Amino acid sequence: MSVSTAAAAQAVCAPLPVLGRDVTVPLVTGGEVTYAALDYAASAPALQRVWDDVAAYAPYYGSVHRGAGYLSQLSTDLFENARRTVAEFLDCREDDQLVFTRSTTDSLNLLARALPAGCQVFVFETEHHASLLPWKDAHVTYLDAPRTPRQAVDTLERALADRDPYGPALVCVTGASNVTGELWPVRELAAAAHAHGARIVLDAAQLAPHHPVSVRDLDVDWVAFSGHKLYAPFGSGVLAGRADWLRAAEPYLAGGGASRRVTRREDGGVDVDWHENAARHEAGSPNVIGAYAVASACKALTEAGFDTLVARERHLIDKVRAGLAEVPEVRVLSLFGDDAPRVGVISFVVDGWNSSHFAAALSAEYGIGVRDGLFCAHPLVRTLLGGDPQAQGECGAPEAAPGERSLNAIRVSFGAGTLDEHVERFVAAVKELVADGAQWTYRTEDGRCVPAV
Repeated sequence: MSVSTAAAAQAVCAPLPVLGRDVTVPLVTGGEVTYAALDYAASAPALQRVWDDVAAYAPYYGSVHRGAGYLSQLSTDLFENARRTVAEFLDCREDDQLVFTRSTTDSLNLLARALPAGCQVFVFETEHHASLLPWKDAHVTYLDAPRTPRQAVDTLERALADRDPYGPALVCVTGASNVTGELWPVRELAAAAHAHGARIVLDAAQLAPHHPVSVRDLDVDWVAFSGHKLYAPFGSGVLAGRADWLRAAEPYLAGGGASRRVTRREDGGVDVDWHENAARHEAGSPNVIGAYAVASACKALTEAGFDTLVARERHLIDKVRAGLAEVPEVRVLSLFGDDAPRVGVISFVVDGWNSSHFAAALSAEYGIGVRDGLFCAHPLVRTLLGGDPQAQGECGAPEAAPGERSLNAIRVSFGAGTLDEHVERFVAAVKELVADGAQWTYRTEDGRCVPAV
């Protein structure tokens, strides 16, 4: 390998600095180890760049939109500039509206409240509950899990062809599965939706941190994502897209900021004139720091370059998948097959192990944080594990004692801040646990598998 080639490879594999990279945790077997955070799909660690930007702004924190003071005006400019930055990150259309929310779940519930009367909603059973559950006031058609991207498009086209062609319709689809990490054919699904007079909303919670998301290129009507998966702190989210349904809907929350004018009537009541811009659905004092953090993360990822980020992540994905493939007892879960493109999210089960027991051992004995359970995608995980997709279950809660089979899985997930050493330690730990068993005894306590004292 030449010097220039080696330097290029090193650049591709350099992780972005994140908070917590030097945190140490105790092991039940004695001593401490640097924590390996491999639960990015739930919450990615904040980028150091984002934290530094927030810390620099914090002394200038003030109210927004209606304050005459300097800090208020500065905070207002920062808040609205953050809106423009995120819109650029998503490549929004000129007349799109971008609303700051609390999370992807909040964004999709907001959109659900804005559906026009009689709207039909089409959603695959493979969705995260944030996409599966908000549509309670609409007529919902749940579509079976497809086994290829082409089957996903064909299934949607058949369902849309059977609907009332004159009423409003909305398709909700993920960009990348929070269970398998597999990329969905968003552009083709959008084309199918539009061909049948429907609109489409993209749940980009797992896609936006790993791949560029262009509203124009994908031709989606809305996109939703969460700051805490995009390397920003908790409590911020985004809904961006077509303004007409949002403008026509009653505000998601009623209160100050959403109202442009409130007057008393002679009968003692009040009349309200609501804003027609994003403020209509941003009642109350907005999360300025959260919005700024999301914008900072968007800038950081853009400056790092998604080509570099994707190349690095593929390197980590290949390393994890190759390691797991060497363990016959491990079965990786997949809808579309081994060759399907994916982000750094991999779920699996281990023969002879309860998944919660396995995850607990990874944490307690190796200092590795993964996730176990149904990942707030119960129908999908149960389908992949051969169980009844309609059966009840609790997010993350074990259904069997250590050593007994359960309809849970283990999920390892990573991203721009993950070190090679962490995924290497994870693969080695999986091999050791399967070969030698746990070194400690575990018990179930309050629905969790924990080391026995």
